[in-house]
Parts: sequence; C-alpha cells; structure tokens
Amino acid sequence: MLKNDRYTYRVTWSEEDEEYVGLCAEFPSLSWLEPSPEEALKGIRQTVAQIVADLKKSGELAPEPIAVRKYSGKFMVRVPPDLHRRLALEAAESGVSLNRIASDKLSKQEA
Repeated sequence: MLKNDRYTYRVTWSEEDEEYVGLCAEFPSLSWLEPSPEEALKGIRQTVAQIVADLKKSGELAPEPIAVRKYSGKFMVRVPPDLHRRLALEAAESGVSLNRIASDKLSKQEA
C-alpha cells in the first residue's frame, strides 16, 4: 500500500459483473472486482500502489491526488442562449449576480 495514500477511491456495485468494483478517480482506466466492497477497495488500492511504484521506477510522474490539488473556484460553463437569458433574468429579479444564481443552483445539485 502507498504511504499517505491521498487518492480518491470509490466502490460501487457492478450489475454486469455481479460484483463490487473498486475505482480510483485519478486512474480512470483501473478497476478491481471482488465479491465484497471491502475487498474491492483493498484491491484497487493495491493496484494503484503498484502502478505508482512502476511510474516512479520508470521516472514518470504519478497523477497528483485530487485531494491536494489547488482550485481557483472559477470555471467556464457554456449553456444555450435561452438558458443564459432565463438565468440572467432570474438574477436581476432576485437582485443578485448571475454567478450567485449559477453557484446556488450547482450547490443544490449536491444535496
């Protein structure tokens, strides 16, 4: 296993395989199947540790863990002109910025 492993893991059920699948967001091409979620997590973590070790041996850089990346809080989203107009109108009628309306709507998607 990696010391201070900060990669982002997820375990989910695979109906197709009829097993749990362990995934790592930073290594989207990797997965590990097991009958139990605990073993799927253990398997994907071991696989990532081996890949990181192999990358280091060959002088390649491993992906930076999402958890330690710095984010500015800014990103651009393209939307259809009609939606842009509706959001701008909603913002104006609410007395807030378009950015605030979009941020509020995105944060409600998390719940």
